[in-house]
Amino acid sequence: MITHLPRTISKWDGYALLLLACLFALCMEAGHHMHGIIPDSVRHPVPLDPKHLPFYALLTFSRMMIGIVCSLIFTILYATLAAKVKRLTPILIPLLDILQSVPVLGYLSFTVAGFASLFPGNLLGLELVVIFAIFTAQTWNMTFSLYQSLISIPKDLLEAASVFGLTSWQRFWTIELPYAVPGLIWNAMVSMSGAWFFIVASEAVTIGNTQFYLPGMGSYIASAINAMDFHAVINAILTMLATIILYDQVLFRPLTEWAQKYRYETVSSCKVTSGWCYQLLQRVRIIRLPLYPLRYLCQRLYHFRLPASPALLEHKHTRRVWHFLYDVLYYAVLTYSTIYGLAYLWKSLGQHITFFQLKECFFLGFLTLLRILCMMVLVVIIWIPIGIYIGLRPNLAARIQPLVQILAAFPSNFLYPIFVLLLANYHLNPNIWLSPLIIFGTQWYLLFNVIAGTSAFPHDLKELAANLQLKGKLWWGKFMLPGIFPYVITGLITSWGGAWNATIVAEIISWGHKHYEAEGLGSYITQASDKGDFVSVAAGIIMMVLYVVTFNRLLWRPLYHLAESRFKMN
Repeated sequence: MITHLPRTISKWDGYALLLLACLFALCMEAGHHMHGIIPDSVRHPVPLDPKHLPFYALLTFSRMMIGIVCSLIFTILYATLAAKVKRLTPILIPLLDILQSVPVLGYLSFTVAGFASLFPGNLLGLELVVIFAIFTAQTWNMTFSLYQSLISIPKDLLEAASVFGLTSWQRFWTIELPYAVPGLIWNAMVSMSGAWFFIVASEAVTIGNTQFYLPGMGSYIASAINAMDFHAVINAILTMLATIILYDQVLFRPLTEWAQKYRYETVSSCKVTSGWCYQLLQRVRIIRLPLYPLRYLCQRLYHFRLPASPALLEHKHTRRVWHFLYDVLYYAVLTYSTIYGLAYLWKSLGQHITFFQLKECFFLGFLTLLRILCMMVLVVIIWIPIGIYIGLRPNLAARIQPLVQILAAFPSNFLYPIFVLLLANYHLNPNIWLSPLIIFGTQWYLLFNVIAGTSAFPHDLKELAANLQLKGKLWWGKFMLPGIFPYVITGLITSWGGAWNATIVAEIISWGHKHYEAEGLGSYITQASDKGDFVSVAAGIIMMVLYVVTFNRLLWRPLYHLAESRFKMN
């Protein structure tokens, strides 16, 4: 079972054991402070003493890592069902559009009481609320990325799987999931950054009439903004930058280098310079010992085969009967679930939401729609060329990766002092000049997907384009843009949903006692959430979902099908 065991211990094993010991100690410290009786201190804004910042960063990062693990599990299950089970695709993909369009405040408004009641009087209940909010800020673009990869597997890879006689289970783990790994890792990075963007809204939890400030970077930033403490904001920025650089070096840099071997290539390409952590992991020996039993278990699961179906089910007439019964059950469950869901929504909200509220939300949603469309046009013009330029240069992509993560993680709350000063001193119109804040919640999804798509572009096709001397419009219109078109569409869909989510922190800003707001659906939901008016929050979320889903159906989904049918790599 276990072969090639290490015979000697090198200095690299010592370094790796020291690194693991530090990580284990940090995990134990964070876990120790995530449960127990709720102290009175969490009912007040966190202290702004800089000495607490490393501890706050540790707690916030721990919540993000739990969220990213849950997001990965959800992504593999959900995207695989959506791509493989054709009967579920018309349900799961529109449902995913709805889920990604619900802002973080929407999830918090209707899930806080449920999670808190699981562990009454215990910090773990509040931690689950925050982790779930972080999960909702991370998982959707990862799910879209994996789904896009699974429906665009090159035909020659599928033919190779058939030649080797792989089962569906083996084909998934051998070909389909590895093909999706590069794009999935890049989207996991932007998911971590997206969690930073919404961390202020996640760690300040309201239950009833009580505000809870869980220790963390989000609560620290919120306290600094309320206190108008500019030095505390600078300290938070520096701490956040140090945290991002650290987990990029230890986690994401090795993952992106490891993912290079899963690029779809028919010829060898240039080698990316390995970072220190990846070299360390390659050189360790004794630390691999605990992985051998896991590797053996994975091999056993890989060769697992379902028992053959009984001979009776192989009969043509019997299969037809089973298909009919399956159809009846499927449509019965679908019809019942739809009627029950609509009846529950009407009972809970329909009798409270007035026509005037829906009319007001529709008008505010239209204003928000105009802002988002303008910002999306700017994002496409700016970041697609830049993303292609970075993706075509693997060494540059490796060097610029931490910088992009830092920029993507930069919460718009840090810019509130600057925008407040500009609006106050120059008497600017908030309806126009708050719109750029939306970009900070939307552009990075597109940039990361473009870089991932360009990096995954087969090197032999790049050499072919160079040999044919393709340039200018021919290179852009007939080669590169069609080649990364599925990734661009995935980036646009997730950017679209991210932009609507970003409006809750972009259309209303505060710095101490100074408040500015732009007319729109995001500011409407934020104000209603602050007042505890859950009916208005529900009306705003319903209208936001309708806007997002309508545009997804009319625009993004047809483009997605075009990418799947015409622009997939064959």
